[in-house]
Amino acid sequence: MAESRTFDVIIAGGGHNGLVTAAYLAGAGLRTLVLEAREFVGGCAVTEEIWPGYRVSTASYLSSLMQDKVVRDLDLERFGYRVDAKDPAFFSPFPDGRHLFMWQDRARTVAEIAKFSQRDAETYPRYEAHLEKLAVVAESLLLTTPPDFPPSGVGDIIEYLKLAGKLRGLSRAEIVGLVKVFTQSAADFLDEWFESEEIKVTLATDGVIGANGGPRSPGTAYILLHHCMGGVGGVRGLWGFVRGGMGAISEAIAASARSRGAVVRTHAPVAKIRVRHGRVSGVTLEDGEEIEAAIVASNLDPRRTFLKLMDATDLPSDFVAGIGKFRSEGTSLKMNLALSGLPEFKALPGSPGPQHKATMHLCPSIEYVERAWDDAKYGRPSRSPLIEMTIPTMYDASLAPVGRHIMGIFLQYAPYTLRGTNWDVEREPYAERVLDVIEEYCPNIRQIVIERQTLTPLDLERRFGITGGNIFHGEMSLDQMFVLRPLAGWAKYRTPVRGLYLCGSGAHPGGGVMGAPGHNAAREILRDR
Repeated sequence: MAESRTFDVIIAGGGHNGLVTAAYLAGAGLRTLVLEAREFVGGCAVTEEIWPGYRVSTASYLSSLMQDKVVRDLDLERFGYRVDAKDPAFFSPFPDGRHLFMWQDRARTVAEIAKFSQRDAETYPRYEAHLEKLAVVAESLLLTTPPDFPPSGVGDIIEYLKLAGKLRGLSRAEIVGLVKVFTQSAADFLDEWFESEEIKVTLATDGVIGANGGPRSPGTAYILLHHCMGGVGGVRGLWGFVRGGMGAISEAIAASARSRGAVVRTHAPVAKIRVRHGRVSGVTLEDGEEIEAAIVASNLDPRRTFLKLMDATDLPSDFVAGIGKFRSEGTSLKMNLALSGLPEFKALPGSPGPQHKATMHLCPSIEYVERAWDDAKYGRPSRSPLIEMTIPTMYDASLAPVGRHIMGIFLQYAPYTLRGTNWDVEREPYAERVLDVIEEYCPNIRQIVIERQTLTPLDLERRFGITGGNIFHGEMSLDQMFVLRPLAGWAKYRTPVRGLYLCGSGAHPGGGVMGAPGHNAAREILRDR
């Protein structure tokens, strides 16, 4: 057994949020150690050379939500962080041969929408302005520590009054809109604005990506808003490709943390969080090494943290029961393809074209997506899934050999738990089905695929250590958000064990590569010292 070592803080899990927490704490003078099970840091925000010469963002694939404050505080640009904003933002081909682009330039987008509905073209600028106002309010909560719920004293009541103050400046209609966006389905929200099915489904995709719900499921309107927050290069709502792949974000944060004195270890899986007399005392690694620390921050999801790495006797029974009910099964599947060329769309032939620089959506209608969800509800992968495709090599050719490309496919729905079968049996047959669907829009797809990797929710769990393969560390439903994430009374990053904190996406404000949970957890740890 290796000799014990002592630190002020141990971060269990080297995902991007854990690295953010480490960088802030090391910068405050705490001796900080990050322990990552895999061979490199980043969690789901990684770049991996899975085939010779192809550097693939194997899991997360686009950036927008990364908090500007974190980027500035940690000086990430100095450590290589760069993002190329997508333009066009979206490309949607339709079975009838028509297509829709959405551009950075609003006038170009409005002209595209007018091809489907003049009324919707006139409405769209008002819709964007409305969503932006709501996003500003919602964004103001991202770097906020939630108050206790229900309020337990005067201090909590004051915090709630501060939250109410964030609504100042909103009109009555906008406040009603805010309530609706937190409670409505994406479809109902969009039905109030638009008439064109093509416009609605293109916008609705952001409401179901990563969600356990269809476009008609209550609460998916907030997921839509969640994906409208953030931006690239100071422009709100834009998404982009990270230069060097998503791992470049994590490597930049890790470099910042190291420059401040943090120690980052890979190949160091935590097997146990140790507790002594109601207070955390350190961790034990899988090889038996024991490391002491008075503070441990877990970047792992809540179920893994409390149900796998801890003894139930160290936690209150009602807390353990609550975490046991925290919903963490995912419904998303990621495929990565190495391509010899570019897909040719029947709706818009020609390569390369602006369509290849966009997020390409294959989902012709709201009903199509809802039927895809119907399959998943009953334990079946969607026969006709919502498919989102991106080609990062259109922005960063260095990710693949000369003349070759990488395509990422993210789809809904592929439930973690299958009825009557399992993903080890269904993985490759379903990958073939996905190519069948793409082939309906891009007849040459099979001719250009050189290599493929299919990551089901089970594979995401195995590879990245996320329970149920849930990319958000737990459902982003209304009853698992803000003051209720992960549990009522435990949304302030602290846990029932003194000195033990949550710093990952299972804490407020949830999933996405944003760094907010890591930032907030670090702030609370420093407040407690």
